[in-house]
Amino acid sequence: MDAGDLKVFEAVARLGGMNRAAGELNTVQSNVTTRIRLLEDQLGTPLFHRHSRGVALTAAGQRLLPYAVRVRQLLEDARRAVEDDGVPRGPLTLGSLETTAGLRLPPILAGYAAACPEVDLVLRTNTSAGLIGEVLEHRLDGAFVSGPVNHPELAEQTVFHEELTLVTARTVRSIDDLARRGDPRIVVFRAGCTYRQMLENLLAGRGIVRVRQIEFGSLEGILGSVAAGVGVTLLPRGVVGPAWNGLVTLHDLPPAQAHVETVFIRRRDAYVSSALSAFLEHARPTMRHADAAE
Repeated sequence: MDAGDLKVFEAVARLGGMNRAAGELNTVQSNVTTRIRLLEDQLGTPLFHRHSRGVALTAAGQRLLPYAVRVRQLLEDARRAVEDDGVPRGPLTLGSLETTAGLRLPPILAGYAAACPEVDLVLRTNTSAGLIGEVLEHRLDGAFVSGPVNHPELAEQTVFHEELTLVTARTVRSIDDLARRGDPRIVVFRAGCTYRQMLENLLAGRGIVRVRQIEFGSLEGILGSVAAGVGVTLLPRGVVGPAWNGLVTLHDLPPAQAHVETVFIRRRDAYVSSALSAFLEHARPTMRHADAAE
């Protein structure tokens, strides 16, 4: 068993078929099938169940897969390290909460793009849970999420402190007024959003435990629905800009529930490219300001 065998095995496991793996590896299916059969013979156990739609991992294959993923990533990191001459260039894929992307990142990203024009920067938005998973799976170089995360495989640093506010239609006079209006709807991002969980906890603390939710994929959709009286939401105060004045009402929260930190996470064991290193250096003044505020 060598690194090449594990690379083929990982591709078959990830893509669910010999033919699909062959396409990604730029070879023919017979070569992939032979490599997998020889690996199984060497290990003395089947790694895949074969079926008409492709393959599925056996119990032994499931135990082997994490090691194959680590080997693939280590080889990729080794290639990137050799190619990296210290000048920030090439791909950099980051993740962010929708609210952070709209409120906090534009000046940082604009300054970074001007300073590092050879970097191909991609920013993806998702929930905190989704972003953490993508970083752990090596699909993102790093991400801005709600913290603290406290995961042993992740390095994290506080970047921003946000003040949260309950956002309702103009006709809602107070948070407690919601309880007198029956079971409210919450207008939120999809499951895995930290603000969504905090909103549910906030309402539960006031005896509102039966809530219906409406999910949106954009901040504008959430605020527009709240303004129309569809439901309520919980957001950083800064994202509710002047354009929404008179359309929604912002309700102050108790100090213990009003503050959340946004942290930048990356894998501890992943290679830090010159592109990522330059980004972190560019964002460092913001990080130092956040640390000083604690």
